[in-house]
Amino acid sequence: MSDSWSVLLPEKIHDVGPESIADFAKFTSVSKNIRTPEELRSRISEFDAIILRHAELTKEVIESADNLKVIAKHGAGLDNVDIETASKQKIIVCNTPGINSRAVAEHTVTLMMGVRRNLLLADRNVRDGKWDEVQTDWDRFSRSEVQNDVVGLFAFGNVAEEVANLVTGLGMECIAYDPYVDHEALGDTVTGVDDKETLFERSDVVSIHSPLTEETRHSVGSAELRALGEDGIIVNTARGAIIDEDALISALEQRTILGAGLDVLEEEPPSEDHRLFHNERVILTPHLGGLSNEATYNASLRAAENVRSVFEGDIPDSTVNREALGRKWA
Repeated sequence: MSDSWSVLLPEKIHDVGPESIADFAKFTSVSKNIRTPEELRSRISEFDAIILRHAELTKEVIESADNLKVIAKHGAGLDNVDIETASKQKIIVCNTPGINSRAVAEHTVTLMMGVRRNLLLADRNVRDGKWDEVQTDWDRFSRSEVQNDVVGLFAFGNVAEEVANLVTGLGMECIAYDPYVDHEALGDTVTGVDDKETLFERSDVVSIHSPLTEETRHSVGSAELRALGEDGIIVNTARGAIIDEDALISALEQRTILGAGLDVLEEEPPSEDHRLFHNERVILTPHLGGLSNEATYNASLRAAENVRSVFEGDIPDSTVNREALGRKWA
């Protein structure tokens, strides 16, 4: 075993992780600007490990990674990593599931409440010197309270479970659609539904929590938004491409739904003239749902621990391609 490894950090993470493995890891950090697929491809062969957040590890990048042993994701979602190619290259791919679940859940509920209470428009009115419009234009500002609303969870994992705990505490009913989770596993406060259509028809708010796969890409479109209805709200803190963005824009412009709270978009960062920017019934945040002091600390530490495991000849518990590697751990 080598005495030291070269580890790439394409993006900023909390110092606690890198410091915890500094006994064997030599880091190249974001200051070196190795982040785009083109930049990564030209340099990736220099590294034994990479700890990444949003940087994209394409097929071409991973095929150039002659010395890479482990891809450690700072977070849970791995749609930015070509896992199949990594497996062919015998590279361990692991993540940190559950680390930021509470942070994302809190952000989800914040967006939900912000849209329902019309906070974006209210904030703009105050800043524009239109304080009194609230008193004279009730129809524009007044919204229903959330108690007794139905929240529909589109997929049920760690984040969705945390959201369910939060919204039921607010007096809301919670239902979930996830074809890969038995209804009995949803717990006492969540009722399972058998199909996507039922979820949208019964919900006042739908919150997206599925991973981005070929199955889920654009799986929320015009039909689902029509079923949600003109008083319905959709919230997405998962991945932008799960929602058909053109269908969402049309639904908002035609007032098919009430509003949306989006922490993620199909294209990140979005273009400067994105059509959602001009809609007062949409609250947008820049993919920061998983950012909290606790989550960034713990994700950094866990990702670094995963790198240490591989350095010491083990395989992390959160390895997602264990079987595909065909090694002694499978």
